[in-house]
Amino acid sequence: MSVPGNDIPVDEPVVREYLLLGLRLGKLIDGFVDCWFGDPRLSAQVDAEPPADPADLVRHAARLRAELADSGLSCARQRYLSAQLTALECVGKRLSGTDIPFLAEIRQYFGVDIALGDPEDYANVHEAIAELLPGSGGMRERLDAYYERNRIPPDRLQHAVQAVSDELRGLTRDLFGLPAGERIDYEVVHGKPWNAFNRYLGGFRSKVVLNDEAGRAIGALPTLVTHESYPGHHTDHCLKEAGLVLEHGHTEQLISLVNTPQCLISEGAAEHALTAVLGPGWGEWTATILAAEGIHGDGELVERVLTLVRRLLPARQDAAIMLHDRGADVEDVTGYLQRWLLLPRDRAQHMVSFLTDPLWRAYTVTYIEGARLTGAWLAAGPANQTVAERYSTLLRNPLLPGDLQRDLDAAGAIAY
Repeated sequence: MSVPGNDIPVDEPVVREYLLLGLRLGKLIDGFVDCWFGDPRLSAQVDAEPPADPADLVRHAARLRAELADSGLSCARQRYLSAQLTALECVGKRLSGTDIPFLAEIRQYFGVDIALGDPEDYANVHEAIAELLPGSGGMRERLDAYYERNRIPPDRLQHAVQAVSDELRGLTRDLFGLPAGERIDYEVVHGKPWNAFNRYLGGFRSKVVLNDEAGRAIGALPTLVTHESYPGHHTDHCLKEAGLVLEHGHTEQLISLVNTPQCLISEGAAEHALTAVLGPGWGEWTATILAAEGIHGDGELVERVLTLVRRLLPARQDAAIMLHDRGADVEDVTGYLQRWLLLPRDRAQHMVSFLTDPLWRAYTVTYIEGARLTGAWLAAGPANQTVAERYSTLLRNPLLPGDLQRDLDAAGAIAY
């Protein structure tokens, strides 16, 4: 099957150079290119080149940013590419050995400032979880028992995911529209430290890979499918390919790059995909679908517990700040995550390994600060606009963190 993006000419020189810059960085950093479905001649050109000198790529990014004003691109496209190029310049500087303080690195990547959360808030969430959980014994024991009662066996995960995805696909088509012929293929794998990821292939196709332990709690299933698929990453890519790329020729959208403002908005929006498509009552909705698959759980309790557990997730961003800005010891940070995220030691260690990876150490910010910013923006919409209508704007437009923050400032709202 041909990929539509392959047939789109990249007419603007500055956009062509931006795509080549992203591909050249991707050649130096495995995993940096999240998706690419553009002209294969561009990627072939980069493949045939020797690996670039990171210092040359830094200069390339700075030069392209300076050329935007005379590029003939619209102001919105110039602003988008300027933010992306600022991030790529920072990536190149770090590759070339430049020491950049962590919080400054975050600002250059994503255009946001971050701060530590309040452990007192996490403690209050722990108390609320403890009040919900049935049974006797300590909270950890009761939480483990809850997860065991409400888990999807690994050998049932594929069918469960497909059943939920099929229902969400119909709802997403009705609410947001989907291009004809779009498709997702799911694959379940074993022994990965992550739960799931989406690989967008272009041509309105995605492959979503799930770790077989992702069904540790039934509540994780609809959050994973909405985040990765409908109306999360897959839908986001499809609608931007159909509208921005094919209709308007915004060929900069043919590539998605890690540690850029593009990723912060994408991950932040995906964190709210469940609310956008289902809203309150998703627990019972999911339980009904899974019951038909012979998988039973307490839908209402699952929803209430997961809603509380998600309020603990900013501790992941705390851990990144502690490691990279405050000089905390790895062992202390592992303990912090065990305590506040209610994790077993091995999962906390996996999380710390992610946070200490040179590529991924900043990426947690896209989930935490991205969710905080997009959530505030969604909530600050006009009274006559539904959350789904507001969410559709995120799916169809290349918005930046600064765009959302300006809207919030104008509305007098705060991104909690």
